[in-house]
Amino acid sequence: MNCNELQEANAASCYLIKQPRPLQWFYKGRLHKESGERQAGRFELFLDLLSSKDGQKRELARWMIGDLEGELNYRESMLTLADVAIVASFSDELAEHPDGVHLAKYILIFAPAWHIWADLREIMNSYYTDDLLQRLVILWVMALLVLYANNAYLADKDIVAMRTTAAAYILARFTTLSVFLVTSFAAYQHRVQARIMAACMFVGLLIAVPLFFESVSIQAKVAVVAVAIFYQELTWGLTLSPWIKRRLNLAYSTAVDIAHEVDRMAAFFIIILGEFVYSIIVGHKTGVGLTAGYAKAVCTLVIAFSLNWLYASGDGSVQATHPIRRSAWTAFGFFLLHLPMSASFLIGGHIAAVSAGEEQFEEGQRWLLGGGLGVGMFCLWVYGMLYRVDEEERLVLPKWLRIAMRLVAAVVLIVLPETHDHLDAEGLMFVVMGVFAFVLVWETIGGLAQSSAVFEPWTRLHPPAEEVDEEDLEPPSDAAC
Repeated sequence: MNCNELQEANAASCYLIKQPRPLQWFYKGRLHKESGERQAGRFELFLDLLSSKDGQKRELARWMIGDLEGELNYRESMLTLADVAIVASFSDELAEHPDGVHLAKYILIFAPAWHIWADLREIMNSYYTDDLLQRLVILWVMALLVLYANNAYLADKDIVAMRTTAAAYILARFTTLSVFLVTSFAAYQHRVQARIMAACMFVGLLIAVPLFFESVSIQAKVAVVAVAIFYQELTWGLTLSPWIKRRLNLAYSTAVDIAHEVDRMAAFFIIILGEFVYSIIVGHKTGVGLTAGYAKAVCTLVIAFSLNWLYASGDGSVQATHPIRRSAWTAFGFFLLHLPMSASFLIGGHIAAVSAGEEQFEEGQRWLLGGGLGVGMFCLWVYGMLYRVDEEERLVLPKWLRIAMRLVAAVVLIVLPETHDHLDAEGLMFVVMGVFAFVLVWETIGGLAQSSAVFEPWTRLHPPAEEVDEEDLEPPSDAAC
């Protein structure tokens, strides 16, 4: 897509700053939409790219400009560029210091950064205008995320770093809080819930105040951050839940653009998997030729490939209802599940990639590898169970049996460091890769239609003797399967 095509795709605008308008809402239980289905825009994806590393940034930038030009809105893409490079930098420190203290630190740093990204995801899903003010909000929050990331890793050692980290977090969330509050005056459809959201977020920021005091012990500050994380998850779910809509008897209430949310979550998950691929290339860990390091790098690549396949397939069925469409509670499960799943796969993938340059894992690294990938696979099993399946009898295996292997793999991966402590890095990576490959083959076969065959017959190998209608030249459909 060239610049002329990008310009032609944009409608002329009369205003630099537009009135915030909800893109979708419920009125007396009936869904209304301002516009049709939309995908993640380019300014929105830019925020996620800030979270990725250099190689992932180049890949996502290429993706935004060309490969998905038919699926991505040009402006909004900038927002998905900020959360993964930030949290990937945290996984670097955890890989160097694989112990319980640094694991807790990783989780406590990861979750607040995720919440900032989630705030902007909610804003883009509900009030995307792509005007000057919204673009500046994205830039401002990204700048604060950079400040947050560059100070968070020292927050437990330096009070200045702690205060800077806390201030960056508070300012970023106060910014998104203000967006919800201001929008509540312009959009009556979300007014009540937007104000409740803003009020809950403001209380959450007050919880972080003790982080600024040097007299408060680091143990107490850890407790403060943990409480703030739990409070944010609880109030987010409560504010948008059907319960509060019924409790307040709301005629107008919030709604979700399902295609947009699925697209955003998938984009974020793919960037997480980019950590696997990036880390096996940077630094040229594998050496020259077909080395043991190269074999371990391929193992890491197979793991990432398998995870992408499993995530994209959902529960592996032919016809299924997505968790967001199934019910409000499965929708909340879908959103909440991505925080632990992303954090787990990010650290597990980073340790897997580190193996390319290591002959032996440290004890802590072995547990981070197995635990990270194991917890991630457990989340992926829950993710599959959230789907509702239709016409399951057509498939080789029923849903519960088909995706049960994810749960088995999760248990195997978690106990693997203890049961196979005699293996070196290469041996352990081959075992881990084998687990993922087996799950992938199991689900692929189990998700086939019972009438499936191995090979499709080759037909129409030669041009017709005389001209025929174009419809007759179309390739045969596989719908019969």
